[in-house]
Parts: sequence; structure tokens; C-alpha cells
Amino acid sequence: MLAKPNRIRATDDFRATMRRGVKVVGANTVTYVRSGESGAQARFGFVVSKQVGNAVHRNLVRRRLKAACAELVAGGYSAADLVIRALPSASDAPWSALRAEVFSARDVAERRRG
Repeated sequence: MLAKPNRIRATDDFRATMRRGVKVVGANTVTYVRSGESGAQARFGFVVSKQVGNAVHRNLVRRRLKAACAELVAGGYSAADLVIRALPSASDAPWSALRAEVFSARDVAERRRG
């Protein structure tokens, strides 16, 4: 899955990404993308609240989002911080839909940043 250098763990980093990042809204997720230093590794954070469902559903959604982000890292994506907030509809969303939203959020944010 995601290595430690690819995770956002500090609260301040979550806040900074959510406040200063580009917001991309999808059917199942809201993604915030903030540019990082060039050459830095991409970092990912996940917010999956109890509105998504019980612990089993929340962890399933989080694991699916992590797997999609691991694909981004494997594909060479770098120099950005992403915070992905799962919406309640993510609980019923198939893997392919969540993966597509993560990839499309990356693309939209790249276009907006210029």
C-alpha cells in the first residue's frame, strides 16, 4: 500500500492542504490537491467519517482509496499533497468508481494549477 513517506499524518498538513489546495468535488469524494516542492514525493491523507457507515464500511472505503493512491505513486505522480474526504455515497460505490474519481481529481487539479 502506501509507504510512510507517502502519508500525511500531521493535523497542520491536513489543514493546510484543505484550506489552500484546489478542491475537486466528485459523486463519492471531495479531493483537495496542493502543490508540493518539486522532487518531493506525493503524500495522501484520508478523511472517512462515521457518516460513511460502520467501521467495516469506513475501512473498506479507506483501503480502496489507498489502493488508488498507491497506483498514482507507482505511475510516477509526485510533488503534491492530496486529502481525500469520502462522502456517504462512497460506502456503496464500486472500486472502479472510487479509483476513477481519484484519477480525475488529479487531472482536474493539474489543469487548474496550470
